[in-house]
Amino acid sequence: MMNTASETVLASATDTQRPPRQYLPESFSVTDWESLEPYFVELRDRQIASAHELERWLLDRSELESVLSEDLAWRYIRMTCDTQDQDRADSFQYFVSEIEPNVAPYDHALNEKMIGSPFLDGLDPQRYRIFVRSVRQALEIYRPENIPLKTEISTKQQQYAATVGAMTVTLDGEEMTLPRASDRLKNPDRAVREEAYRAVQQRRLQDSKPLDQLFTDLVTLRHRMARNAGFANFRDYMFAALGRFDYTAEDCFAFHRAIRETVVPLIDDIDLERRQDLNLPELRPWDLDVDVTGKAPLRPFETGAELLEKTITVFQRLDPYLGDCLKTMRQMGHLDLESRKGKAPGGYNYPLDETGVPFIFMNATSSLRDVITMLHEGGHAVHSFLTRSLPLSADKHPPSEVAELASMSMELISMDQWDLFFPDEDELRRAKKTHLESVLETFPWVATIDKFQHWVYENPEHTEAERHAQWTRTFDEFNQRTVSWQGLENYKPYLWQKQLHLYEVPFYYIEYAMAQLGAIAVWRNFRQNPQEGLEAYKRALALGYTAPIGEIYAAAGIRFDFSTEYLRTLADFVREEMAKL
Repeated sequence: MMNTASETVLASATDTQRPPRQYLPESFSVTDWESLEPYFVELRDRQIASAHELERWLLDRSELESVLSEDLAWRYIRMTCDTQDQDRADSFQYFVSEIEPNVAPYDHALNEKMIGSPFLDGLDPQRYRIFVRSVRQALEIYRPENIPLKTEISTKQQQYAATVGAMTVTLDGEEMTLPRASDRLKNPDRAVREEAYRAVQQRRLQDSKPLDQLFTDLVTLRHRMARNAGFANFRDYMFAALGRFDYTAEDCFAFHRAIRETVVPLIDDIDLERRQDLNLPELRPWDLDVDVTGKAPLRPFETGAELLEKTITVFQRLDPYLGDCLKTMRQMGHLDLESRKGKAPGGYNYPLDETGVPFIFMNATSSLRDVITMLHEGGHAVHSFLTRSLPLSADKHPPSEVAELASMSMELISMDQWDLFFPDEDELRRAKKTHLESVLETFPWVATIDKFQHWVYENPEHTEAERHAQWTRTFDEFNQRTVSWQGLENYKPYLWQKQLHLYEVPFYYIEYAMAQLGAIAVWRNFRQNPQEGLEAYKRALALGYTAPIGEIYAAAGIRFDFSTEYLRTLADFVREEMAKL
């Protein structure tokens, strides 16, 4: 057990009650716009006579935003837990179509009121610098004509989850979800792997045309929104909307090149070793996840309850505070872990702004990948707890470059506790090596998705054929360069459709690679000094979004740097750790 007498002032991890409200009635809940609007009107029209009153106004506004945010969160959570339930879909859609469009003009008016206040300079400039910067940015890109477009986009994004969530295949007479079928790619029997791979790809292909059309519609709507706001394209709009003050599109392109130069050759070497170890004349796409020694797939747990219990113990060993975070979520029923038909794909940790206790959603099927996902989302959850007591709602939502640092670091700093999942030493080594390979593999896939997105939105009037060709070129540039795709050419142009970020959260992806670099650096510090490494990690996360990205990374004892040199140094560190296994 690691003894961590924490230096960080921690938000409570055991309190299951939301803080008492100061502005809204305790009994208030979101039902319709008519009951909500008076609070927005009051905030818009309130007289503010001092910096102290302005600060009180900010806190009242934040409380209203937190209540709204949490209400929307629950509607989304319930919908994704069962995409076939029409009432849940309607409830989410009601918020998107009836609440959000009415909130937007008031939100803009409140931003104008704040920035125009003569008492703004009386606020603590250090404390509010990030928030004020973000509000100014929101004012710059706001356009009333984009409100209905955002509603239409949200509605269309819903269609993706419903389409993919309904996908199943039948193998050996059993109907199963695609994540469960994909577990067979770890089966030592190559014929079983091939059958599963082809079944999954063929099922995706069945919906490829409607998913292509859906994406075309989204690109068109997003481009129109960007043009309305005065941007040349949606990429530039999203860089502003996401508050990317710390790097540019050109920096992303340089990062792509650095990944191609430093990490892609390492993956090529790993794949060549894999082909030799498997004694195959050529690697095929279904050969990339199987254990090279012919062992059966790792089964680190049997049920979602077991996965959660073991993860709690892993966190507890690292630091009792971390374990308490997950215990509280379990007590409150804030987890839905197991894969089932009708459930939306993927996994997420959804912050609940008012309660401060987030919700973890995932599709576990008893694989190593599920353990990683649980640790990853658990890292996000810890982040939510650490920012729980920050006064403003906006403080609790750091940019993705920081949010993903929390989750990816947790994957790595927890590795020494994985004996809970893998009591056999050989299996433990195998699990660690597999994960470290996947850490390196993160970089090429992120570069692929990100570079593809840049092209899509720089060329918004492209045809589907041009899109498929561009995707294939980008995929081949970064991925599986030693793998044979002969006879599978009809699947490759559509591989991007499995990436929900392209449909639901555009341009939220390059952050994974940036944060992966940061996570490796956090892990390296942790290996050198576990207690100080963990303290620095928590200290950085507790800042929320009250400091720029670079300062948050510095608080974690690392650099916000994605240069070729830094990438090579940290990639080499990962390879060295793999060699020790």
